[in-house]
Amino acid sequence: MSETLKITDLHVAVEGKPILRGVNLTINRGETHALMGPNGSGKSTLGNAIMGHPNYEVTGGKIELNGEDVLEMDATERSRAGIFMAFQRPMAIPGVKMADFLRHATTNVRNPERKEGEELIPMRQFRKELKDKMEQLKMDVEFARRYVNDGFSGGEMKRAEILQLAMLRPKFAILDETDSGLDVDAVKLASQSIAEIGGAEMGILIITHHDKLLDQNVPDFTHVMLGGKLVETGGVELAQELYTEGYERIRAAYPEAAAAEEEMAETEALAH
Repeated sequence: MSETLKITDLHVAVEGKPILRGVNLTINRGETHALMGPNGSGKSTLGNAIMGHPNYEVTGGKIELNGEDVLEMDATERSRAGIFMAFQRPMAIPGVKMADFLRHATTNVRNPERKEGEELIPMRQFRKELKDKMEQLKMDVEFARRYVNDGFSGGEMKRAEILQLAMLRPKFAILDETDSGLDVDAVKLASQSIAEIGGAEMGILIITHHDKLLDQNVPDFTHVMLGGKLVETGGVELAQELYTEGYERIRAAYPEAAAAEEEMAETEALAH
């Protein structure tokens, strides 16, 4: 039986404001899904809700990992269970080296029952694996000695997220605009790296505005989010259409979701 991340009728609010309004999505391990939609449509909200960010309140619906209730888990438990998110804007952790961070995180994911203070992955094994992954990603070894995201450029932050993905090897990965802020060559490298790391071993949800990250990660399904709902699903050709032609056809085809999008934008404007 395939391992599955299943989202059923999910409703999510932020500071009392409804964002997701009944999302249904099933991702099987080994599948690649693309999630596209206008700014403010709820794409990142979906990722953060799956991962357990405390600012995102689930007001209805279910998230299940192989039948287990994900909503009963905190963010740490979700990570140990095999869910990973590469953030659009990763936070810096001054004073914590990438290598130390990755050794602890990798140990905890591979040994979910480990208690703090118990033995980590043997250093020799970890160093070899980290070196191999960094060579695969064409990263300088000095990168591992830097503090996590501290003083990193936008591109370096995204590469750090992909390195984490490579080391943690989750069952399901959510990549939130991993291509944003990257030049053409960097996007190509990121696309290749994700394809090599993922393959049949992961279920991947790629949140993106573009189609270039999908060059090497051809989606089995492309989903369109509008007004907090998934309104249309297709193949890679849908992603290409959205990138080249925008969302006017989608807005015309789904007027209720388009109205919700306008309402969300107005609420956001008032909040600022």
